[in-house]
Amino acid sequence: MKNKKKAFWNQALLSGPYLLWMGLFILIPLFIVLYYGLTDGSGAFTLENVKKISEPIYMRSLLLSLKLSLYSTLICLLIAYPLAMVLRSLHLKNQNLIVMVFILPMWINFLLRTIAWLTILENNGVLNSFLRLLGFQGLSIINTPAAIVVGMVYDFLPFMILPVYNSLAKIDDNLVAASKDLGANSLQTFRRVILPLSLPGIISGITMVFIPSLTTFAISQILGGGKQNLIGNFIEQQFLLYYDWNAGSGLSLVLMIFILISMAFVAKFDKKQEGTNLW
Repeated sequence: MKNKKKAFWNQALLSGPYLLWMGLFILIPLFIVLYYGLTDGSGAFTLENVKKISEPIYMRSLLLSLKLSLYSTLICLLIAYPLAMVLRSLHLKNQNLIVMVFILPMWINFLLRTIAWLTILENNGVLNSFLRLLGFQGLSIINTPAAIVVGMVYDFLPFMILPVYNSLAKIDDNLVAASKDLGANSLQTFRRVILPLSLPGIISGITMVFIPSLTTFAISQILGGGKQNLIGNFIEQQFLLYYDWNAGSGLSLVLMIFILISMAFVAKFDKKQEGTNLW
């Protein structure tokens, strides 16, 4: 009994810093957003801040955000899954090296990486200069939704590759061999063995790309030139330009609904956190 009590207090002591961190930087900010989102300037309860999302300008921006987020997530998946399959087929012993390779670009400042794409995609940028050198007409891609999707895919692609590769790397080669021994061809083996077993990584990757794509505002501001306002841009404006914390918090609560839905998907399909456990 004494040992159990001692073990309990040891665990409580070890978890103390994390609980303090979670309280200061997660629970308190969340409570502040909830408070301002559900109250007016006088502190009275109201749902008007949340209902602002139904206004045409905000609804259009939300639908555009959802569309571009879905596009970027789909493109990331189409790039990441074949790449992860190739990496799995190499049977590299040092998995940590693979993780490091994809994390290294993320060490560069997020804004610098995005501004680099501005230099590449602008009308007289690297891409158009190269195309004109080859005799082709330049592309007018900057300040368009396509430029925003390019920035999202570049910035968030590692978040798709890592969980997908992690799930594929955990698949026992004996299962694949057994499938082929039983007469299944490569396509059938992929559809009935590899794809179902890698589903937790796919769901985790989709969530890890979709949520930051939906809530981003820096990428659309830089690569969209302020002409393609996503819902994240309007939330930023409410806080920093109009100083209307109530409206900004109310719009943020709408995005929290999508975040909670995404978390529910992860909880359902990745119960053992196989897609997010990279080690």
